[in-house]
Amino acid sequence: MTQPGNFFSGEYLDRRAEERVAADWLAAARNDAGTRYLAMQGTATLMRADAAGEPTRIAFLQPADPRVAEAPPERLVLMGWFQQARCVLVELEPGVPESDHAQAALGEQFAELRPLACTLTAEDAGLLAYARALTIWRSTHRFCGRCGAATVSTRAGHARHCSRCDHESFPRIDPAIIVLVRHGERALLGRQPSWPPGRYSTIAGFVEPGESLEDAVRREVREEASITVGAVRYHSSQPWPFPSALMLGFLADGEAGQPHAQDEELEDVQWFTREQVRSGEILLPPAESISRRLIEHWLQQDGSG
Repeated sequence: MTQPGNFFSGEYLDRRAEERVAADWLAAARNDAGTRYLAMQGTATLMRADAAGEPTRIAFLQPADPRVAEAPPERLVLMGWFQQARCVLVELEPGVPESDHAQAALGEQFAELRPLACTLTAEDAGLLAYARALTIWRSTHRFCGRCGAATVSTRAGHARHCSRCDHESFPRIDPAIIVLVRHGERALLGRQPSWPPGRYSTIAGFVEPGESLEDAVRREVREEASITVGAVRYHSSQPWPFPSALMLGFLADGEAGQPHAQDEELEDVQWFTREQVRSGEILLPPAESISRRLIEHWLQQDGSG
């Protein structure tokens, strides 16, 4: 049986990458009355709540909207087909007050994805995660990393081409491991100083150059908790657009020992039993995170795996 995907993932979008190299992709999008435009200003997305108590949803713009019609080609990105309609990202000028945009409709507001995530449908959340990560990459690659010259948008917004040395850049993601370490009936959880009081989560960290995922798991657990890890088993992955990570989830067997935080990233790390976690003794990470899913997987095992 196929296990359900993590939040922000899934087949919510038909990307149709072959359309990105079509010379007339933008004309085709503008001439398609069914094209829907997702507007972003920096990392915030234009959202809409039609009435009090209604859930916030994406405020897709129509082709005739001035914010779309007046957008320069450089700021338009073909995302794919969302819910069977062509979807184009519109990057609005940063730093311009929301009220200055023409015909801002009642109920529209720009909002960040992270606090909204738990209120969105899985499909909307996945689309916004994709848009956020892509927008951040485009904003940080306006100049060539090889020669420093300005880059131009190509491949319908999915590449940046250097105007001087012809170097071409593509979107990058940062691989990071996240692991539920278990020993007997206990799981290893830690907390960062910036988190809400009582919140604990699994161990995580970025993969370093020249390092396998399994090596990264063992290193991070040793560095952050002073615990040695043996067997490592892959669980699942999750795109995490804060700003551009791919979280690779694992389950691992830890050796007995008293954990203690070794660096400033964690202020505390402890072994917790299933009873402690189920009783609400600690605050768990948000439901949409892969960390929460790893913990819930462990809770359901009851020592059987």
